[in-house]
Amino acid sequence: MSSPTEPRTDLDLTDRVFVADPYPALAELRHRGPMVWHAPTEMWLATTHAAATAVLRDRRLGRIWSDREPAERFAAFNALHRHQMMENEPPVHTRLRRLVAAAFGRGHVERMRPRIARLAADLLDQRSGDSIDILADYAEPLPVAVIADLLGVPESGRPRLREWSQAIVRMYEYRRTDELERAAVSASEEFSEYVRELVSERTARPGDDLISDLIAVRDEGGRLSEDELVASVVLLLNAGHEASVNAFGNGLVALLTHPDQRTRVTSGAVPVAMALEEMLRYDAPLQLFERTATDDVEIAGIRVRRGQKAAALLGSANRDPEVIAAADTFDVGRDPNPHVGFGLGVHYCLGAPLARVELEIALRSVLDRWPDLELVGTPRRRPTFVLRGYERVDVRLGR
Repeated sequence: MSSPTEPRTDLDLTDRVFVADPYPALAELRHRGPMVWHAPTEMWLATTHAAATAVLRDRRLGRIWSDREPAERFAAFNALHRHQMMENEPPVHTRLRRLVAAAFGRGHVERMRPRIARLAADLLDQRSGDSIDILADYAEPLPVAVIADLLGVPESGRPRLREWSQAIVRMYEYRRTDELERAAVSASEEFSEYVRELVSERTARPGDDLISDLIAVRDEGGRLSEDELVASVVLLLNAGHEASVNAFGNGLVALLTHPDQRTRVTSGAVPVAMALEEMLRYDAPLQLFERTATDDVEIAGIRVRRGQKAAALLGSANRDPEVIAAADTFDVGRDPNPHVGFGLGVHYCLGAPLARVELEIALRSVLDRWPDLELVGTPRRRPTFVLRGYERVDVRLGR
């Protein structure tokens, strides 16, 4: 527990008003202190850029996976997380990340660049009428196609990837119903079984894809086990499109609600790649990342005791005026832009290079095709905080 004199909050992370716009409440938390005790979840919230950075970088704060209980009920869900790099610390994390990175680094990202451009163009060519839901019609199918292409998932298996992924990641939020939990377990079982079938096929007939490379890659510690391989593929599929959809949706809405900034991009005054970094900063797709203290550690003058959790509030860190001038202002030409949208430290997003390429091509393709793109009505938010995004964004295509 915290001391009575230390900053505390009872903020409801599932409150509808907070989820719709968390930034005023996050600003108030920063005023309370860089580390604030969150009574409902019994964990420390790192509210400032410096505190969040310290939480992400300090090796005494780790990702320590605890199986969901009852273990028998959540067996499939637990297995996927117990064997993936994101839920482990060195030396297990080091080994898993090195093997996955070795497979990832075999030219896959750069060879995907022309393929991503073709996929984006094909999706835009299919659009008809004056308006579309740009999430359902473009932002969701594009990253699914990209990561599926990269891994070598056949067309026939792609329709359910997004459904499985969404069911699993809903477990990361702080309000879960029995129905959501059952859906997550079912998705974990089906997703795992599907990936095992792909692994079996690629083991027998290797191809020019990431699954084949993951099967073949080895280091002094040997190869990935089958459980590790399945968990790694599911992680790549989940992270490879879940974050991209939310980053694109959040960023595009910010761009379209700031016409002057959109003009700076469409006119060529600001490169799309630079604007993308501001989109990632201004409305972060991942708002909170938990860590657990493996030893007593002091962060921003607060003692986090062994076994306590500390969460980096990435969206709050990205709005810290002590580090980022006019932090509540959307400025596509912001330079420097030290956002923490992809994390920091040993858990820095392995797929960040692919995500940047994909998002840059996706945004440039849309703006080149429809420079006068505008919102229709009010975009509908997802009712989640940890993974922040939209359910629907209707746009008028313009000329």
